[in-house]
Amino acid sequence: MEVLYIKNMVCHRCTLMVQNEIEALGLKSTSIKLGEVELEQELSTAQRIALTQRLEALGFALIDDKKSQLIAQIKTTIVELVHYQNNELQMNLSDYLSQKLGHDYNYLSSLFSEVEGKTIEKYFIAQKIEKIKELLVYDELSLSEIAHRLNYSSVAYLSNQFKKVTGLTPSYFKKIRDNKRKPLDEV
Repeated sequence: MEVLYIKNMVCHRCTLMVQNEIEALGLKSTSIKLGEVELEQELSTAQRIALTQRLEALGFALIDDKKSQLIAQIKTTIVELVHYQNNELQMNLSDYLSQKLGHDYNYLSSLFSEVEGKTIEKYFIAQKIEKIKELLVYDELSLSEIAHRLNYSSVAYLSNQFKKVTGLTPSYFKKIRDNKRKPLDEV
């Protein structure tokens, strides 16, 4: 068995694309989730090169070093939490990441800041802002419902944070929403 970590694999469509490439090479996976693939067997050097080339052609990359793998796991955990679990966080983010990834938060935080040039908290906020943009574009929830769904203490706090990050109020964003969202791998 071998676990591969894949950069830019941030949506469910991405997992399908990666799965297709793995199957096209005659490999078998036991699990595919955001940023991570578990294969039944270890890759040979030739298989690793072929998979790397196929993934890079699609905008993905295999992550080989342990620090980069941990950074990818932090990002994937946050993306899953914000975009796919409706930010249903029952504890603070630092405890959640420590528990989920099996490392002390201070280590995770300093590693992330060193490699990414921004804090985990800023990355988390950026992901939440992208989720707010998505929900505003869909126009199915009120701002109050969005604030509740993303664990904001109030609409005012959500609005202030949104404006601080985007320079726009949520209501103004809603009016001019064209081309204002970013792909998750660019956040």
